[in-house]
Amino acid sequence: MPDFSTLMLFAAAALVLTATPGPDMLLIASRSISQGRAAGFLTYAGIALGTYCHAIAAAFGLSQLFMTVPAAYETVRWAGCCYLLYLAYKTVRSEGAAFQPASTLKRLSGRRIFFAGLATNLLNPKMALFVMALFPQFLNASAGSLTVQMLILASILNGIGLIVNGAVIFLGSTIRSRLQSASRFPKLPQYVLATVFTGLACRLALQPRS
Repeated sequence: MPDFSTLMLFAAAALVLTATPGPDMLLIASRSISQGRAAGFLTYAGIALGTYCHAIAAAFGLSQLFMTVPAAYETVRWAGCCYLLYLAYKTVRSEGAAFQPASTLKRLSGRRIFFAGLATNLLNPKMALFVMALFPQFLNASAGSLTVQMLILASILNGIGLIVNGAVIFLGSTIRSRLQSASRFPKLPQYVLATVFTGLACRLALQPRS
């Protein structure tokens, strides 16, 4: 296990990174506004699990494929783009008013929201490269299993992310409550969420590998 000072240094870096607005925060915020607090936390749970998967992949050298085999990077990148566009389409086509109480969130839709968060994280090769570039700087080969150390670092990142994104979720759900009482356009949150998915797809398609 890394020493305490190393963990604190990583925690500081993780705080800066998670507090910086990015695709994950944007997705979580839009989910919270359009579907409520539960949807926001389910989305974050999926993203957090994806972070663990990337950490394990990096520990076993699988993420190195994205550096050495450009075709692997491109395959995952375009799969991610297609999936995000599919989510945008499904969001727009979904029936019913967008402003429904978070307590009516069905179990099946909850699983879908969780899976969407997980899939958007796993299908983002930039996340794999980020973990591969950042985490090894805080590893100590003489401090035990590197895989365990990677998972510890992922847990710290996810824990800090929960605090930061938890605040975003509560803010988003508050905005949702305000909109519920004065909404003249009940489908507006769905279109906002679809726009976010489309924007994330375009961002993933246009950003370079390096």
